[in-house]
Amino acid sequence: MSDQAKHDTAEEVVIRGGMIVTMDPAWRLLVGDVAIRSGRIVQVGGDYTPTSRSFSILDAEGSIVMPGLVQSHVHTCQTLARGHADDLSLLDWLRRVVWPYEASLTREDVASACRLALVELLLGGTTAIQDMGTVHHADALFEVAEAAGIRALIGKAMMDEGVGVPDGLRETTAASIEGSVALCKAWNGRDGGRLRYAFAPRFVLSCTEELLQATCAEARRLGARIHTHASENRGEIEAVRKLRGDDNVAYLDKVGMTGDDVGLAHCVWLEEREREVLRRTGTHLLHCPSSNLKLASGVASIPELRAEGIKVSLGADGAPCNNNLDAFLEMRLCGLIHKPRCGAEALPASQVVKMATLGGAEALGLGDEIGSLELGKRGDVSVVDIQGPHVVPTESPYSALVYACRSTDVRHVVVDGAVVVRDRNLMTLDAEKAVHDARQRGRRIFNSL
Repeated sequence: MSDQAKHDTAEEVVIRGGMIVTMDPAWRLLVGDVAIRSGRIVQVGGDYTPTSRSFSILDAEGSIVMPGLVQSHVHTCQTLARGHADDLSLLDWLRRVVWPYEASLTREDVASACRLALVELLLGGTTAIQDMGTVHHADALFEVAEAAGIRALIGKAMMDEGVGVPDGLRETTAASIEGSVALCKAWNGRDGGRLRYAFAPRFVLSCTEELLQATCAEARRLGARIHTHASENRGEIEAVRKLRGDDNVAYLDKVGMTGDDVGLAHCVWLEEREREVLRRTGTHLLHCPSSNLKLASGVASIPELRAEGIKVSLGADGAPCNNNLDAFLEMRLCGLIHKPRCGAEALPASQVVKMATLGGAEALGLGDEIGSLELGKRGDVSVVDIQGPHVVPTESPYSALVYACRSTDVRHVVVDGAVVVRDRNLMTLDAEKAVHDARQRGRRIFNSL
Protein backbone atom coordinates (compact mmCIF):
# COMPACT_ATOMS: atom_id res chain seq x y z
CA MET A 1 0.00 0.00 0.00
CA SER A 2 1.32 3.45 -0.87
CA ASP A 3 1.85 5.96 1.93
CA GLN A 4 -0.51 8.17 -0.04
CA ALA A 5 -3.30 5.60 0.26
CA LYS A 6 -6.40 7.08 1.84
CA HIS A 7 -7.89 5.74 5.04
CA ASP A 8 -11.58 4.90 5.26
CA THR A 9 -13.34 8.26 5.44
CA ALA A 10 -16.97 7.12 5.35
CA GLU A 11 -19.36 9.75 6.67
CA GLU A 12 -20.49 7.35 9.40
CA VAL A 13 -18.51 4.69 11.30
CA VAL A 14 -20.36 2.17 13.46
CA ILE A 15 -18.33 0.12 15.94
CA ARG A 16 -20.74 -2.71 16.56
CA GLY A 17 -21.43 -4.96 19.51
CA GLY A 18 -18.53 -4.42 21.90
CA MET A 19 -18.10 -3.82 25.62
CA ILE A 20 -17.84 -0.04 25.82
CA VAL A 21 -15.47 1.54 28.35
CA THR A 22 -16.67 5.13 28.16
CA MET A 23 -14.31 6.83 30.66
CA ASP A 24 -17.10 9.39 31.08
CA PRO A 25 -17.73 11.12 34.44
CA ALA A 26 -20.09 8.31 35.48
CA TRP A 27 -17.55 5.62 34.54
CA ARG A 28 -20.26 3.85 32.53
CA LEU A 29 -19.63 0.39 31.09
CA LEU A 30 -22.06 -0.32 28.26
CA VAL A 31 -22.70 -2.94 25.61
CA GLY A 32 -23.64 -2.10 22.06
CA ASP A 33 -22.59 0.30 19.33
CA VAL A 34 -20.48 3.42 19.17
CA ALA A 35 -21.47 5.54 16.20
CA ILE A 36 -19.47 8.40 14.68
CA ARG A 37 -20.84 10.81 12.10
CA SER A 38 -18.75 13.48 10.39
CA GLY A 39 -15.94 12.90 12.86
CA ARG A 40 -17.99 13.19 16.07
CA ILE A 41 -19.58 10.61 18.35
CA VAL A 42 -23.37 10.55 17.94
CA GLN A 43 -24.29 7.41 19.91
CA VAL A 44 -22.74 5.37 22.72
CA GLY A 45 -24.47 2.07 23.51
CA GLY A 46 -27.59 0.46 22.14
CA ASP A 47 -28.21 -0.43 18.50
CA TYR A 48 -27.41 2.15 15.83
CA THR A 49 -28.81 2.29 12.32
CA PRO A 50 -26.72 4.30 9.84
CA THR A 51 -28.51 7.33 8.43
CA SER A 52 -26.34 7.98 5.38
CA ARG A 53 -25.31 6.00 2.31
CA SER A 54 -21.64 6.34 3.21
CA PHE A 55 -20.96 4.22 6.28
CA SER A 56 -18.49 1.67 7.57
CA ILE A 57 -19.16 -1.12 10.08
CA LEU A 58 -16.44 -2.43 12.41
CA ASP A 59 -17.17 -5.69 14.23
CA ALA A 60 -16.35 -5.35 17.94
CA GLU A 61 -17.89 -8.60 19.19
CA GLY A 62 -15.70 -10.06 21.95
CA SER A 63 -13.78 -6.79 22.24
CA ILE A 64 -13.44 -3.72 24.42
CA VAL A 65 -14.32 -0.44 22.73
CA MET A 66 -12.40 2.33 24.45
CA PRO A 67 -11.22 5.90 23.88
CA GLY A 68 -8.07 5.94 21.80
CA LEU A 69 -4.90 5.79 23.88
CA VAL A 70 -3.07 9.10 24.25
CA GLN A 71 0.70 9.26 24.73
CA SER A 72 1.68 12.67 26.04
CA HIS A 73 5.45 12.30 25.57
CA VAL A 74 7.17 10.62 22.61
CA HIS A 75 10.12 11.28 20.29
CA THR A 76 9.24 9.75 16.92
CA CYS A 77 12.40 11.15 15.32
CA GLN A 78 14.52 8.87 17.55
CA THR A 79 13.07 5.57 16.32
CA LEU A 80 16.00 4.70 14.03
CA ALA A 81 18.23 4.66 17.15
CA ARG A 82 16.28 1.79 18.72
CA GLY A 83 18.75 -0.63 20.32
CA HIS A 84 21.75 1.69 19.93
CA ALA A 85 21.67 3.47 23.31
CA ASP A 86 21.19 0.69 25.83
CA ASP A 87 22.70 0.59 29.32
CA LEU A 88 23.43 4.30 29.63
CA SER A 89 22.20 6.93 32.08
CA LEU A 90 20.51 10.09 30.80
CA LEU A 91 23.36 12.55 30.20
CA ASP A 92 25.68 9.90 28.73
CA TRP A 93 22.76 8.60 26.67
CA LEU A 94 22.22 12.07 25.22
CA ARG A 95 25.84 13.09 24.68
CA ARG A 96 27.27 9.79 23.46
CA VAL A 97 24.44 8.49 21.27
CA VAL A 98 21.19 10.44 20.91
CA TRP A 99 22.48 13.93 20.18
CA PRO A 100 25.10 12.75 17.64
CA TYR A 101 22.39 10.60 16.04
CA GLU A 102 19.91 13.47 15.83
CA ALA A 103 22.57 15.82 14.46
CA SER A 104 23.23 13.40 11.60
CA LEU A 105 19.62 13.04 10.44
CA THR A 106 18.53 14.17 7.01
CA ARG A 107 14.98 15.23 6.33
CA GLU A 108 14.29 11.82 4.79
CA ASP A 109 15.74 10.08 7.86
CA VAL A 110 13.41 12.04 10.16
CA ALA A 111 10.43 11.12 7.99
CA SER A 112 11.47 7.45 8.01
CA ALA A 113 11.88 7.39 11.80
CA CYS A 114 8.49 9.02 12.28
CA ARG A 115 6.82 6.70 9.79
CA LEU A 116 8.11 3.62 11.62
CA ALA A 117 6.99 5.07 14.96
CA LEU A 118 3.48 5.85 13.70
CA VAL A 119 3.08 2.34 12.27
CA GLU A 120 3.82 0.97 15.74
CA LEU A 121 1.70 3.53 17.56
CA LEU A 122 -1.42 3.22 15.43
CA LEU A 123 -1.33 -0.58 15.27
CA GLY A 124 -1.00 -0.50 19.08
CA GLY A 125 -4.12 1.61 19.62
CA THR A 126 -2.48 5.00 20.25
CA THR A 127 -4.58 7.62 18.49
CA ALA A 128 -2.95 10.84 19.78
CA ILE A 129 0.59 11.86 20.69
CA GLN A 130 2.61 14.82 21.88
CA ASP A 131 5.87 14.54 19.98
CA MET A 132 9.17 16.37 20.51
CA GLY A 133 11.20 16.35 17.31
CA THR A 134 14.84 17.15 16.85
CA VAL A 135 16.11 20.66 16.04
CA HIS A 136 15.66 20.30 12.28
CA HIS A 137 13.07 18.92 9.84
CA ALA A 138 10.00 19.10 12.09
CA ASP A 139 7.92 19.78 8.98
CA ALA A 140 8.68 16.21 7.92
CA LEU A 141 7.11 14.94 11.16
CA PHE A 142 3.95 16.89 10.43
CA GLU A 143 3.77 15.60 6.87
CA VAL A 144 4.07 11.97 7.98
CA ALA A 145 1.52 12.47 10.76
CA GLU A 146 -0.86 14.07 8.27
CA ALA A 147 -0.59 11.06 5.94
CA ALA A 148 -0.81 8.51 8.77
CA GLY A 149 -4.05 9.92 10.15
CA ILE A 150 -2.89 10.16 13.78
CA ARG A 151 -3.80 13.08 16.04
CA ALA A 152 -0.57 14.84 16.99
CA LEU A 153 0.92 17.82 18.76
CA ILE A 154 4.44 18.23 17.39
CA GLY A 155 7.26 20.68 18.01
CA LYS A 156 10.85 21.14 16.96
CA ALA A 157 13.37 20.69 19.76
CA MET A 158 14.84 24.04 20.85
CA MET A 159 18.52 24.09 21.88
CA ASP A 160 20.71 27.20 22.03
CA GLU A 161 23.38 26.11 24.54
CA GLY A 162 24.59 23.07 26.49
CA VAL A 163 27.59 20.90 27.32
CA GLY A 164 28.11 18.22 24.68
CA VAL A 165 25.54 19.62 22.24
CA PRO A 166 26.84 18.94 18.70
CA ASP A 167 27.20 21.84 16.29
CA GLY A 168 24.47 20.29 14.17
CA LEU A 169 21.93 20.80 16.99
CA ARG A 170 23.09 24.09 18.49
CA GLU A 171 21.18 27.08 17.13
CA THR A 172 20.99 30.74 17.97
CA THR A 173 18.23 31.90 20.27
CA ALA A 174 16.67 33.98 17.53
CA ALA A 175 16.76 31.14 14.99
CA SER A 176 15.19 28.74 17.47
CA ILE A 177 12.30 31.09 18.20
CA GLU A 178 11.82 32.12 14.56
CA GLY A 179 11.80 28.51 13.37
CA SER A 180 9.32 27.45 16.01
CA VAL A 181 6.98 30.36 15.33
CA ALA A 182 7.05 29.66 11.59
CA LEU A 183 6.18 26.00 12.15
CA CYS A 184 3.40 26.93 14.55
CA LYS A 185 1.86 29.33 12.05
CA ALA A 186 2.11 26.74 9.28
CA TRP A 187 0.75 23.71 11.14
CA ASN A 188 -1.17 24.60 14.28
CA GLY A 189 -4.80 23.64 13.70
CA ARG A 190 -4.32 21.83 10.38
CA ASP A 191 -6.69 19.07 9.30
CA GLY A 192 -9.56 20.39 11.39
CA GLY A 193 -7.36 20.60 14.47
CA ARG A 194 -6.00 17.05 14.21
CA LEU A 195 -2.49 18.50 13.88
CA ARG A 196 -1.31 21.13 16.36
CA TYR A 197 1.91 22.72 17.48
CA ALA A 198 3.61 22.45 20.86
CA PHE A 199 6.72 24.55 21.53
CA ALA A 200 9.43 22.14 22.66
CA PRO A 201 12.47 23.57 24.47
CA ARG A 202 14.47 20.43 25.18
CA PHE A 203 15.35 21.02 28.83
CA VAL A 204 16.96 23.63 31.04
CA LEU A 205 20.52 22.41 30.35
CA SER A 206 20.22 23.04 26.60
CA CYS A 207 18.27 26.32 26.68
CA THR A 208 19.28 29.81 27.72
CA GLU A 209 16.98 31.69 30.03
CA GLU A 210 16.29 34.08 27.17
CA LEU A 211 15.06 31.19 25.03
CA LEU A 212 12.83 29.78 27.77
CA GLN A 213 11.21 33.15 28.48
CA ALA A 214 10.72 33.91 24.79
CA THR A 215 9.20 30.47 24.26
CA CYS A 216 6.59 31.12 26.95
CA ALA A 217 5.72 34.48 25.42
CA GLU A 218 5.44 33.23 21.84
CA ALA A 219 3.56 30.04 22.67
CA ARG A 220 0.94 31.97 24.62
CA ARG A 221 0.71 34.67 21.97
CA LEU A 222 -0.02 31.98 19.37
CA GLY A 223 -2.27 29.80 21.55
CA ALA A 224 0.09 26.81 21.42
CA ARG A 225 1.20 24.46 24.18
CA ILE A 226 4.65 23.97 25.74
CA HIS A 227 6.33 20.56 26.08
CA THR A 228 9.68 19.99 27.81
CA HIS A 229 11.64 17.67 30.14
CA ALA A 230 12.28 18.26 33.83
CA SER A 231 13.84 16.55 36.85
CA GLU A 232 14.39 13.24 35.13
CA ASN A 233 17.79 12.38 36.53
CA ARG A 234 19.76 13.34 39.66
CA GLY A 235 22.82 14.37 37.64
CA GLU A 236 20.64 16.64 35.52
CA ILE A 237 19.16 18.26 38.64
CA GLU A 238 22.58 18.93 40.15
CA ALA A 239 23.74 20.48 36.88
CA VAL A 240 20.66 22.72 36.79
CA ARG A 241 21.33 23.88 40.35
CA LYS A 242 24.92 24.79 39.44
CA LEU A 243 23.89 26.52 36.21
CA ARG A 244 20.77 28.39 37.36
CA GLY A 245 21.00 28.38 41.16
CA ASP A 246 17.69 26.66 41.77
CA ASP A 247 15.82 23.38 41.53
CA ASN A 248 14.59 22.41 38.09
CA VAL A 249 10.82 22.83 38.35
CA ALA A 250 11.14 25.81 40.68
CA TYR A 251 13.36 27.48 38.09
CA LEU A 252 10.91 26.73 35.26
CA ASP A 253 8.18 28.31 37.36
CA LYS A 254 10.31 31.46 37.76
CA VAL A 255 10.67 31.85 33.99
CA GLY A 256 6.95 31.21 33.42
CA MET A 257 7.16 27.65 32.10
CA THR A 258 4.41 26.17 34.27
CA GLY A 259 0.64 26.11 33.95
CA ASP A 260 -2.18 24.12 32.42
CA ASP A 261 -0.68 24.71 28.95
CA VAL A 262 2.65 23.08 29.96
CA GLY A 263 3.66 19.42 30.03
CA LEU A 264 6.79 18.38 31.95
CA ALA A 265 8.09 14.93 31.06
CA HIS A 266 9.35 12.71 33.91
CA CYS A 267 9.54 14.76 37.16
CA VAL A 268 11.10 11.78 38.92
CA TRP A 269 12.93 13.83 41.55
CA LEU A 270 10.92 16.70 43.01
CA GLU A 271 11.41 18.79 46.10
CA GLU A 272 8.32 19.42 48.23
CA ARG A 273 8.03 23.00 47.00
CA GLU A 274 8.19 21.79 43.41
CA ARG A 275 5.30 19.43 44.01
CA GLU A 276 3.36 22.41 45.27
CA VAL A 277 4.30 24.33 42.11
CA LEU A 278 2.84 21.57 39.93
CA ARG A 279 -0.33 21.43 41.99
CA ARG A 280 -0.81 25.19 42.24
CA THR A 281 -0.17 25.89 38.57
CA GLY A 282 -2.00 22.88 37.09
CA THR A 283 1.11 21.84 35.16
CA HIS A 284 0.88 18.38 33.61
CA LEU A 285 3.31 15.62 34.61
CA LEU A 286 4.07 13.28 31.71
CA HIS A 287 4.96 9.92 33.30
CA CYS A 288 7.21 7.56 31.31
CA PRO A 289 7.77 4.47 33.49
CA SER A 290 9.71 2.31 31.00
CA SER A 291 12.12 5.09 30.11
CA ASN A 292 12.70 6.04 33.74
CA LEU A 293 13.56 2.43 34.57
CA LYS A 294 15.80 1.78 31.56
CA LEU A 295 17.85 4.94 32.04
CA ALA A 296 18.02 4.19 35.81
CA SER A 297 16.48 7.60 36.46
CA GLY A 298 14.19 6.33 39.19
CA VAL A 299 10.48 5.93 39.87
CA ALA A 300 8.32 9.04 40.06
CA SER A 301 6.02 9.26 43.09
CA ILE A 302 2.89 9.03 40.98
CA PRO A 303 0.33 7.78 43.57
CA GLU A 304 1.33 10.50 46.03
CA LEU A 305 1.44 13.20 43.36
CA ARG A 306 -2.00 12.29 42.04
CA ALA A 307 -3.36 12.27 45.60
CA GLU A 308 -2.09 15.84 45.92
CA GLY A 309 -4.09 16.84 42.85
CA ILE A 310 -1.27 16.85 40.27
CA LYS A 311 -2.32 15.95 36.72
CA VAL A 312 -0.57 12.86 35.35
CA SER A 313 -0.61 11.19 31.94
CA LEU A 314 1.47 8.49 30.25
CA GLY A 315 4.01 8.27 27.44
CA ALA A 316 6.54 5.78 26.11
CA ASP A 317 9.23 8.43 25.46
CA GLY A 318 11.56 7.42 22.61
CA ALA A 319 12.61 4.10 21.13
CA PRO A 320 16.27 4.40 22.28
CA CYS A 321 15.25 4.55 25.96
CA ASN A 322 12.33 2.14 26.04
CA ASN A 323 12.78 0.35 23.43
CA ASN A 324 9.22 0.42 22.10
CA LEU A 325 6.21 2.72 21.90
CA ASP A 326 3.64 0.36 23.39
CA ALA A 327 0.97 2.10 25.49
CA PHE A 328 -0.19 -1.22 26.96
CA LEU A 329 3.25 -1.89 28.42
CA GLU A 330 3.31 1.62 29.88
CA MET A 331 -0.08 1.03 31.50
CA ARG A 332 1.01 -2.30 32.92
CA LEU A 333 4.26 -0.90 34.34
CA CYS A 334 2.49 2.12 35.76
CA GLY A 335 0.01 -0.17 37.46
CA LEU A 336 2.75 -2.34 38.98
CA ILE A 337 5.90 -0.42 39.86
CA HIS A 338 4.32 1.83 42.47
CA LYS A 339 2.69 -0.96 44.50
CA PRO A 340 5.79 -2.22 46.38
CA ARG A 341 6.27 1.24 47.88
CA CYS A 342 2.66 2.41 48.23
CA GLY A 343 0.75 -0.84 48.76
CA ALA A 344 -1.25 -3.21 46.60
CA GLU A 345 -4.21 -0.82 46.45
CA ALA A 346 -2.17 1.97 44.88
CA LEU A 347 -3.16 3.01 41.35
CA PRO A 348 -6.01 0.61 40.59
CA ALA A 349 -6.36 -0.38 36.94
CA SER A 350 -9.29 1.97 36.31
CA GLN A 351 -7.15 4.97 37.28
CA VAL A 352 -4.32 3.83 35.02
CA VAL A 353 -6.72 3.61 32.07
CA LYS A 354 -7.89 7.12 32.90
CA MET A 355 -4.30 8.38 32.85
CA ALA A 356 -3.77 6.74 29.45
CA THR A 357 -6.92 8.23 27.92
CA LEU A 358 -8.55 11.29 29.48
CA GLY A 359 -5.39 12.23 31.38
CA GLY A 360 -3.44 12.27 28.13
CA ALA A 361 -6.18 14.22 26.39
CA GLU A 362 -6.04 16.89 29.10
CA ALA A 363 -2.24 17.04 28.87
CA LEU A 364 -2.63 17.81 25.15
CA GLY A 365 -5.23 20.47 25.89
CA LEU A 366 -7.91 18.31 24.29
CA GLY A 367 -9.92 17.10 27.26
CA ASP A 368 -13.12 18.55 25.78
CA GLU A 369 -12.49 16.83 22.45
CA ILE A 370 -11.08 13.34 23.10
CA GLY A 371 -10.19 10.96 25.94
CA SER A 372 -13.68 9.59 26.65
CA LEU A 373 -16.56 8.20 24.59
CA GLU A 374 -19.23 10.87 24.97
CA LEU A 375 -21.71 12.47 22.61
CA GLY A 376 -20.16 15.31 20.64
CA LYS A 377 -16.53 14.35 21.23
CA ARG A 378 -14.21 13.56 18.33
CA GLY A 379 -14.29 9.98 17.11
CA ASP A 380 -10.94 8.66 18.43
CA VAL A 381 -11.58 5.02 19.36
CA SER A 382 -9.58 1.81 19.80
CA VAL A 383 -11.08 -1.68 19.73
CA VAL A 384 -9.19 -4.32 21.73
CA ASP A 385 -9.75 -8.07 21.38
CA ILE A 386 -10.19 -9.75 24.79
CA GLN A 387 -10.67 -13.32 23.58
CA GLY A 388 -7.01 -14.35 23.71
CA PRO A 389 -5.87 -17.02 26.17
CA HIS A 390 -3.73 -14.42 27.97
CA VAL A 391 -6.86 -12.36 28.76
CA VAL A 392 -9.70 -14.86 29.33
CA PRO A 393 -11.57 -15.08 31.71
CA THR A 394 -10.92 -11.57 33.09
CA GLU A 395 -14.25 -9.93 33.92
CA SER A 396 -13.13 -6.36 34.61
CA PRO A 397 -12.34 -4.47 31.39
CA TYR A 398 -9.95 -2.20 33.30
CA SER A 399 -8.02 -5.18 34.64
CA ALA A 400 -7.92 -6.70 31.16
CA LEU A 401 -6.56 -3.53 29.57
CA VAL A 402 -3.88 -2.82 32.17
CA TYR A 403 -2.68 -6.23 33.29
CA ALA A 404 -3.44 -8.67 30.47
CA CYS A 405 -3.92 -7.08 27.04
CA ARG A 406 -1.12 -6.41 24.60
CA SER A 407 -0.74 -3.97 21.73
CA THR A 408 -1.17 -6.89 19.32
CA ASP A 409 -4.72 -7.34 20.65
CA VAL A 410 -5.82 -4.09 18.98
CA ARG A 411 -8.29 -4.90 16.17
CA HIS A 412 -9.51 -1.54 14.89
CA VAL A 413 -8.49 2.08 15.34
CA VAL A 414 -10.50 5.17 14.41
CA VAL A 415 -9.09 8.71 14.53
CA ASP A 416 -11.30 11.73 13.97
CA GLY A 417 -13.98 9.45 12.57
CA ALA A 418 -11.66 7.86 9.97
CA VAL A 419 -10.77 4.15 10.11
CA VAL A 420 -6.97 3.93 10.17
CA VAL A 421 -6.63 0.31 11.36
CA ARG A 422 -9.13 -2.35 10.30
CA ASP A 423 -8.80 -5.96 11.39
CA ARG A 424 -5.19 -5.31 12.50
CA ASN A 425 -4.25 -3.88 9.09
CA LEU A 426 -2.94 -0.33 8.87
CA MET A 427 -4.87 1.51 6.18
CA THR A 428 -2.79 4.68 5.82
CA LEU A 429 0.90 3.71 5.70
CA ASP A 430 2.76 0.80 4.10
CA ALA A 431 4.04 -0.94 7.22
CA GLU A 432 6.34 -3.35 5.40
CA LYS A 433 7.95 -0.54 3.42
CA ALA A 434 8.35 1.57 6.57
CA VAL A 435 10.17 -1.26 8.37
CA HIS A 436 12.47 -1.96 5.41
CA ASP A 437 13.37 1.69 4.89
CA ALA A 438 13.99 2.26 8.59
CA ARG A 439 16.29 -0.75 8.83
CA GLN A 440 18.40 0.44 5.91
CA ARG A 441 18.63 4.02 7.16
CA GLY A 442 19.42 2.99 10.71
CA ARG A 443 22.33 0.88 9.52
CA ARG A 444 23.70 3.71 7.38
CA ILE A 445 23.42 6.26 10.18
CA PHE A 446 25.21 4.16 12.80
CA ASN A 447 27.85 2.89 10.39
CA SER A 448 28.73 6.52 9.71
CA LEU A 449 28.69 7.48 13.40
